[in-house]
Amino acid sequence: MRRRSRLPSLAAALLAVAAAASAEVVDVGDNGFAVRDSATVAADADRAWAALVDVGKWWDPAHTYSGEAANLSLDPKPQGCWCERVAGKPAVVHMTVLFAQPGKLLRLSGGLGPLQAMAVTGTMTWTLTPAGNGTAVELSYVVGGYNRGGFKDLAPGVDAVLRAQFDRYVRFANTGRP
Repeated sequence: MRRRSRLPSLAAALLAVAAAASAEVVDVGDNGFAVRDSATVAADADRAWAALVDVGKWWDPAHTYSGEAANLSLDPKPQGCWCERVAGKPAVVHMTVLFAQPGKLLRLSGGLGPLQAMAVTGTMTWTLTPAGNGTAVELSYVVGGYNRGGFKDLAPGVDAVLRAQFDRYVRFANTGRP
């Protein structure tokens, strides 16, 4: 018989707030788009950061080249790599770290998924801010450049995928499980 663990009441309250997390396409234009997600996690900034950079534990394996999230790694230092191993060998650079301030801010550059093959630049920023006994986390992804047909039809799909990843991160930061 499987026992269910009970979260402390504060954590349960923060989980309820996280369940109502905000996600949106902020802007879409002919040359790019911006999306944003935000929630509060029941972890201090150091634990929220540790969860964030442990991307192989919370990223959805369906959105990897190898099919295994455990093959993802993130080296949170300037020019550090968010990389993926395929068939046991380094194969994919998903993003490069531009700015890393543990417990506060992580900024990366790169095009995720199909954006990697386009003439675009993407900047992803994770901001962590103390919020009571937890941490407010905001994910912003701004993409600009050229895409045949523009970005109007692309932005909602990118937003949906990132929202799903963000939700997995929030669950992982709160519970240790994505």
